[in-house]
Amino acid sequence: MLGSMRGDTLNRIEKAVLELFSTQDFYEVSLLDVAKSANVSLQTIYKYFGSKEVLVYAMLDIMLVRLADRMIDHLQGIDDARERLRKTCWVTLDYMDKHPAVMLLLFTAVPMSRLKNIRIYESPELMGAFLSVLKDGQTRGVLNDRVSSKVLLDVFMGVIGRVSLMHIVRAEKIPLTDQFDDLFDILWRAMSTP
Repeated sequence: MLGSMRGDTLNRIEKAVLELFSTQDFYEVSLLDVAKSANVSLQTIYKYFGSKEVLVYAMLDIMLVRLADRMIDHLQGIDDARERLRKTCWVTLDYMDKHPAVMLLLFTAVPMSRLKNIRIYESPELMGAFLSVLKDGQTRGVLNDRVSSKVLLDVFMGVIGRVSLMHIVRAEKIPLTDQFDDLFDILWRAMSTP
């Protein structure tokens, strides 16, 4: 249904959601606040989204699809399992460095029990890309195969997510990508074959 919305309208709504929900608690922001900030009618917000939850989930999905597309693009032509994981980690950290409001929105506005409502988490493109990197590493014997690839994904996302969130909360000035080699070394040691 969002395909019928004008691109500039969708961009204004996305910007408003990021600004409002990354600076205020979820319950403090109303759909009217979003409509005013985006300079659209409240009727438009209701027509396309219906609720605050659906609005946030839809916007996160749009934002995370950009990460998925970038990741898939960056993995093209890389055959080495360690290098594929390294590139996956770098793209993720780079995205988080450049889009801290997206990370705040994801980590603060969406309860863990509702992550399944964000379509990208079921996306074969993004999750398939992540899991193929991990399964390939397990098959080649460089990543721990005593646990499932989904558990390795949880380790990856848990470490990267927590590091990124706390980096934002602490208002760190040095980008995570400037610390990439050390961060990847920690992650690699946690996930590689014992």
